[in-house]
Amino acid sequence: MEIQTTKALGGIGAILMFIGVIPYISYFGIIELIGLILVMISLYGLASYYKETGIFNNALYGLIIGIVGGVVAAVALFIAVLTSLTDFLYAVFPDWNGDWTALSGLTPNTSNLTLDTIGPFIAGIVTVLVILWVFAIVSAFFIRRSFGALSAKSGIGYFSIAGLLILIGAILTIVLIGLLLIWIGFLLLAVAFFSLKPMAAEPTTPAPQPT
Repeated sequence: MEIQTTKALGGIGAILMFIGVIPYISYFGIIELIGLILVMISLYGLASYYKETGIFNNALYGLIIGIVGGVVAAVALFIAVLTSLTDFLYAVFPDWNGDWTALSGLTPNTSNLTLDTIGPFIAGIVTVLVILWVFAIVSAFFIRRSFGALSAKSGIGYFSIAGLLILIGAILTIVLIGLLLIWIGFLLLAVAFFSLKPMAAEPTTPAPQPT
């Protein structure tokens, strides 16, 4: 894959990831997914171009860890809801007989809600958020390694800065400002891709002439 094609795919992919978070553009995450695929294709091509497998492998590890984290969090959320939702509903609807179809006809009574009732549900939600946070940090760590390797090989510092912003953003997602840093990181990633230039050809040494 030629460097011009690779940089275009990466740049367009990063832009799609950047604008994909904007309401009415995301289309349920499809725009971000397309952008992510294009970036991964570009990183694979750049790993071959610079002969540095860590560029793609670390990004792939980060992607896999992120997917695993999402699955683990979804399972944890399901378990938390399954184990605490019934008790919560019995507290809110004292006359409920266990028939889910009858809930719409019942009047909620929030006076029965106590910390013991909602505590397990809140604890489950907090556990899910912590799982997502930890996996996001580990995933961002590998992504930063990928962009760091690409920055070293290409000489484009924006890759390293983008990776650092994504890592710091993942750490700070617990206070929400991290999402803004990750968003800015995507923009710098696009700038980095479009700044790529072909490697200079190595000078060839003429063969010695026979005397």
